[in-house]
Amino acid sequence: MGRTLVVKVTCGEDAPERCAQAFTVAAVGVASGVAVSLWLTGESAWFALPGRAEGFALAESAPLADLLSAVLAGGTVTLCTQCAARRSIGPEDVLPGIRIAGAQAFLEEVMTDGAQGLVY
Repeated sequence: MGRTLVVKVTCGEDAPERCAQAFTVAAVGVASGVAVSLWLTGESAWFALPGRAEGFALAESAPLADLLSAVLAGGTVTLCTQCAARRSIGPEDVLPGIRIAGAQAFLEEVMTDGAQGLVY
């Protein structure tokens, strides 16, 4: 079984460098052929909505919308259930390809043999 990189991003525009780093690591993982699972939690939950990633800008960083698209194309993106509920985000609101799941699904992913987890 191959290794999976699980990246949990907890910040958004409140910590732009940390946020961009998480998306960059996930996208580079996908580009490198690694199985990647990106989890949007806390303030990064907003990036599950159409147009939100396009509004994020950080000097010397790849556009967040491009990084998110890369992960969606070759990995999985999950929005935290509680984070979505706190922001009144439902399944009908999110970008195609983004699922909503909770702590049990996250735990299953990070406890899988060969999984590597990063939290930003």
